[in-house]
Amino acid sequence: MSLGVLSPHMNTPANIQGILIGDKVYSEVFLAIDSSIIPEESLSSTPSMLDGLDHETETDLRILGCELIQSAGILLRLPQVAMATGQVLFQRFFYSKSFIKHSFEIFAMACVNLASKIEESPRRVRDVINVFHHLKQGKGKKSTPLVLDQNYINTKNQVIKAERRILKELGFCVHVKHPHKIIVMYLQVLECEKNQMLVQTAWNYMNDALRTNVFVRFEPETIACACIYLAARVLQIPLPFKPHWYLVFGVTKEDIKEICISTMKLYSREKPNSEQLEKRVEKRKVALEEARLKAKGQNPNGTPALAAIGGFSPASKPCKFLFGFRRSHSGTYSSQSSHSPSPRQHKGRRASPITQLRTERDRQSESSRNSNKRRQSRSRTRSNSRERGRDRDHVKHKHDRGHHWDHRERDCDRSRDHGRSKHQSRSHSGHSHSRHKR
Repeated sequence: MSLGVLSPHMNTPANIQGILIGDKVYSEVFLAIDSSIIPEESLSSTPSMLDGLDHETETDLRILGCELIQSAGILLRLPQVAMATGQVLFQRFFYSKSFIKHSFEIFAMACVNLASKIEESPRRVRDVINVFHHLKQGKGKKSTPLVLDQNYINTKNQVIKAERRILKELGFCVHVKHPHKIIVMYLQVLECEKNQMLVQTAWNYMNDALRTNVFVRFEPETIACACIYLAARVLQIPLPFKPHWYLVFGVTKEDIKEICISTMKLYSREKPNSEQLEKRVEKRKVALEEARLKAKGQNPNGTPALAAIGGFSPASKPCKFLFGFRRSHSGTYSSQSSHSPSPRQHKGRRASPITQLRTERDRQSESSRNSNKRRQSRSRTRSNSRERGRDRDHVKHKHDRGHHWDHRERDCDRSRDHGRSKHQSRSHSGHSHSRHKR
């Protein structure tokens, strides 16, 4: 039995009344193993496909993630049931979230760490990170130890947060019913449990099927029958067919055929390349980010893309007017007062916000130009009046100085004339006196 969550999509009994939240009715906690089975409509449109990732790339990412979990479990010496639980949790999570928005490697580490706790074989997060670091380097290369720096601390925090995210998305429904014991029990019913080759081959096919999505599509009893059927066909061991043995266990031939085809396709696929897959995911992530910013009207660097709406740009335009005067080709300036017609003047049209913004901007610029004109005209008037006043003062001062010098010259001439006349009178009186004396 597994634990369900408060979900409006869960098949709850009719007599249980839920809680109305918004327009949906949420029921109470319901225990059912079929809550982990994903419906067919969710398989055709996964979150990764909705983000633009193709089906082949998503399948390779699922296979690669499950292989990493299996290899890491072997190096960590985990039991097979813990590795199987980690792979099933990995498949379940990425049917609710996208590979574009979540790193498959980080969540593979989180699935290993969580599965080791579920199956009561806990491992440290540090050991899990070291094992994945060793697997990423490859087998043919010399393994270098992981440096305990800030990058390691960030990775550890991401793994812990990813584990919590898995629990949240799955609603803490982390129980997995494995077909291991069911295979042995069915072979005992068929009286083939002593055939160790048949038991081991069916077990191997079941472990390989963990890389596919059959564990989230079918019940464990159906998977056990399909693995026994495939192993018997490969080893050419006859099984009862009148009636067919799998009908006794409530399994249909169509389900067995679907599981066998999905499992056999694994052996014909090429081994996924992690570097190429990461490049595809990163390319698609960049495209989604650009599309999101474009929908918001922003550039990839986060600045607003105002050029896309009406050609408006906050950049300054070439200066056509200089302080309210238009410059002609000859180099002189003449006044210019041109008013652009407002879009509101056109009848039958409604001005857009950008047009209204331009009109308001033109009005402000026109008012600023007019104010500049008035200020400049007042300043020119004041300067001209000051110049004229200085000229009048200069002329008056010059006139006053000239008049003053004229008076001084007249006074000097008068004094000279007076002295000359006095001297003449004295000389004349002396001559007359001398003549009289004789």
